[in-house]
Amino acid sequence: MTAGATLFEKVWNAHVVQRFDGDRDLIFIDRHVLQETTSAAAFTGLKRNGRPVVHPELTLATQDHIVSTEPVRDETSNPGGLELMRLMRANAAAHGIRHFGIEDPRQGIVHVIGPELGAALPGLTLACGDSHTATVGGLGCLGIGVGTSEVEHVLATQTLLLQRPKTMRIRFDGRPGPGVAAKDLILAAIGKFGISAGRAHAVEYAGAAIQALPVEGRLTVCNMSIELGARLGVIAPDDATFQYIAGRPYAPRGQDWEAALAEWRTLASTPDAVFARDVAIDCAGLAPQVTWGTTQEDVIGVDGRIPDPATYGDRDRRQRAAAALRYMDLKPGDAMEGLKVDIVFIGSCTNGRLSDLEAAARVARGRKVAPRVRAIVVPGSAQVKREAEAQGLDRVFLEAGFEWRSPGCSMCVSINQDVVPPGQRCLATSNRNFENRQGPASRTHLASPAMAAAAAVTGAITDSRKLAT
Repeated sequence: MTAGATLFEKVWNAHVVQRFDGDRDLIFIDRHVLQETTSAAAFTGLKRNGRPVVHPELTLATQDHIVSTEPVRDETSNPGGLELMRLMRANAAAHGIRHFGIEDPRQGIVHVIGPELGAALPGLTLACGDSHTATVGGLGCLGIGVGTSEVEHVLATQTLLLQRPKTMRIRFDGRPGPGVAAKDLILAAIGKFGISAGRAHAVEYAGAAIQALPVEGRLTVCNMSIELGARLGVIAPDDATFQYIAGRPYAPRGQDWEAALAEWRTLASTPDAVFARDVAIDCAGLAPQVTWGTTQEDVIGVDGRIPDPATYGDRDRRQRAAAALRYMDLKPGDAMEGLKVDIVFIGSCTNGRLSDLEAAARVARGRKVAPRVRAIVVPGSAQVKREAEAQGLDRVFLEAGFEWRSPGCSMCVSINQDVVPPGQRCLATSNRNFENRQGPASRTHLASPAMAAAAAVTGAITDSRKLAT
C-alpha cells in the first residue's frame, strides 16, 4: 500500500472508477443494503427508465424502519407500513435480490444485520439509503449513507459519484473508568467539537480508548459520525475485528479467508499519514453522558448541570441553546440527575446489539421499572433477539417490567407505531434528539443502555454507576 495514507484514503482510492473535476470521484460499491422507506421510489425509477439491477448478488434488502415491533406480528400489524413492505418484497423478488422480510430469521435493522451477517467487511464500500450507514466503519468498512436517487444509481450501475471527503482524526486518549460506554465516548466528542466538526470529512477514530472497545462498541461510535456532521467514520480493523467476522454467513472462508486477512492487516493508516484535521479528547475522568437539548452537542456528564446559553460565545449557539431549553422545559443550572422520565427506549442501530442489551440487563436484573414509566427493549435484529433469549435476558427484562419487543427501528424514528406522546420525556439509546423526532412535541434525552436501564428502574435520570452490580 502507498506510504503516507490514511485508512480512508487506502479504501477510497482502491474503489475509484474515474476522477472528475471538483474533487468528485465515481467509486465502485461492493455491497448495497436496502430498507423499505428509501427503496420503493428507486425501483420505480428503474422501471420508468427500463434499467435492470446490474448486480443483484451484491444487494440485500430488509424490513426495519416501518415494521411493527409487537411481540407477535406480520406485515399487516402496522397498516401504515403495509404498502411499502409489500413493494419491497415484490421488487426484491422481481430483481433477484435477497430479501429478509419480517418473518425471516435474518431480519433486522440494516446497520445491525450488515455486520452480523458478514456483508460488511474491512476494506469494502457499502451503501444504504439511510444516513447511519457509517455504522459499519467500526469494521474498517466505508459505510456511505445515500438518498433515494443514489439508491437507484447504485442499483443501476453499482457506483456512486461523490464529493471526495477530507480526512479527520479524533484520538480518544486515556482510559475511561468503569461504567463509561462507547456511547459516552462519542457523545462527549460531539459535545466538545460540535455537530458540524466533521462536515465534509471522513473521520477516523483512534487512540487507546477506541482500541480497548469491543467491536460492537466501535460500531456505536461510528454510527454517530453523522451526528458529528461527517459523511462517514472508520476505525482501523485489528485482531478483535477479525475474530468478530470469522465464521459469519457471508464472510470469506478457507483460502479466501487467509487472503482477506492479509489484505485487511494493511488497511491501518500509516504512521506518517496526514489528516486535514487532527484533534483529541481526554477520556480519563469522563462520566456517563446525557443530552439536555435538541442536538447531540447539547450534552453533559450525568453529574453536571445544564449550562447557561449566555455563556456561549457564538450568537447562533446561544439562540439554539435557549430554544432547546424552552422546548425541553428545562432551565440553566438544572441538574441532569434526578430529572423525571416517562418513557425509556433501549434499542436502535446505535445501541440495539447483544452487548447493549447485556449492559442494560445488568442494571435491570432484580429491580422493577418505576411506577408510571413505560420501558421498552427492542433488539436490533432477529439474531440479537434469539441470542438474548438464549441467555435469558428477555426474562430479566420482563420480570423487571420492561416490554420485550420484536426487531425494528421502533421509537428511534417514530414512523411506525412506537411513538412518544406529546410533552412526555424519553431517555433513549438512539442517536437523535431533534424536536419531534420521537413524536410531535416529544422530548428526548440520549444516553447509553446502562443509563437507560437505570432511568427505567428509578423513574429519573440516574448515574448508572450507582446501580452497578
